[in-house]
Amino acid sequence: MAWTVDDGASTDVVARYTQFAADSGTRLTFFLNGSYDSWAVNAPLLLPLVQSGQVQLGNHTWSHADLTELSDTGVVDELQRNHDFIEDTYGVDARPFFRPPFGYHDDRVDDLAAGIGYTVPTLWYGSLSDSGLITEAQVVEFATKWFLPQHIVIGRANFEPVCNVFPQLLALVAERGLQTVNLNDVFTSEAHP
Repeated sequence: MAWTVDDGASTDVVARYTQFAADSGTRLTFFLNGSYDSWAVNAPLLLPLVQSGQVQLGNHTWSHADLTELSDTGVVDELQRNHDFIEDTYGVDARPFFRPPFGYHDDRVDDLAAGIGYTVPTLWYGSLSDSGLITEAQVVEFATKWFLPQHIVIGRANFEPVCNVFPQLLALVAERGLQTVNLNDVFTSEAHP
């Protein structure tokens, strides 16, 4: 199961997700928006996990803009600016994976993204549904529904409740005999052979 985490509006939630990964060995893919300070603030904590390959970084655009509403230049700028931030801050190339905000993309967006190496628009098959503030019980309920083999599950690093149920989520992974993977573990490309 690929556990992916988007956004990063909360510096504390990004820190807690990172510490959870470090403590548990859980493999994650963060689709980050570089406009959030949380990614620069938490870089010292996150960098060793990125360097080891336990945590992968993917491009979620600079400011979480709906790419289908932007000009061609706007689409490329959103992805390139975030690409540059990831490379400058973490020393890694996030290509080929990008997650279009809201899941909104079309052939034009995909072609423009591919033109700068982002050839894999990455959606999901299951969600913790925590893009807004929900309860801890709701996070566990959604994880119970979606933490299954072969699923890409999306969560967000925006609100505290998910951090308070990490032990329950980890127990669910273990009970179901799941192995967490990041996208580079299961997909290959020219950028990531």
